[in-house]
Amino acid sequence: MRILLINPNTTDSVTDLVTRHARRVAGDAAEFVPVTGRFGARYITSRAASAIAAHAALDALAEHAEGCDAVYLACFGDPGLGALREISPLPVVGMAEASCLAATARGGRFAIVTGGALWGPMLEEFVAGIGLSDKLAGIRTIAPTGDRIARDPEAALADLAAACTTCALRDGADVVILGGAALAGLAERIQPQVPVPVLCSVEVGTRAVLAAAICGLPPGQPAPSIESIGLSPTLAERLAQD
Repeated sequence: MRILLINPNTTDSVTDLVTRHARRVAGDAAEFVPVTGRFGARYITSRAASAIAAHAALDALAEHAEGCDAVYLACFGDPGLGALREISPLPVVGMAEASCLAATARGGRFAIVTGGALWGPMLEEFVAGIGLSDKLAGIRTIAPTGDRIARDPEAALADLAAACTTCALRDGADVVILGGAALAGLAERIQPQVPVPVLCSVEVGTRAVLAAAICGLPPGQPAPSIESIGLSPTLAERLAQD
């Protein structure tokens, strides 16, 4: 089976990082088709950047979905997830949604740790939007944004471990999600220092999209046909379909 992996920011190195980890999780079970956003922010650190990334994700799906069995929105925060499901002929799995659902399935309360202070309120809104606020113990961020962490992960490990530990000991979290495409692979490195399970959002999302592709889960409720101007031809065509 083939999985379209969309990184809706414009940093190819993050796409490469996520794809490597997804392939490690999937083994021979799937082929990944990685796509980086054609336009937008280098890395998503604000609501404006996230809104642009949602458009980039729609653009990528319209251009590259043919021949694939499922779509992995490989960006924590899931920009455009609902819109992707409206226009996609395939199941669409968002990294953040899949991680939150997996955390709640373990029972108890979960927390999220990521890079970049602005992600705190953005993720609170996201968790509320998927109806899981009552399961959220807390959200903690460290100062470096994800792109900086990806460039120098060693410098962030101690701060990430400390934030995860604080979520467990002070916030009462039973499990912590280490959220962010650029943080792929770091959960297992800090786990020995954290007293509760730490989930890697990239790995959890990969398992979820593999399951969706195998089960053939239906796409979301289709949107009505939309007339548009100024969009890429493939996206305009996709939006115009009934």
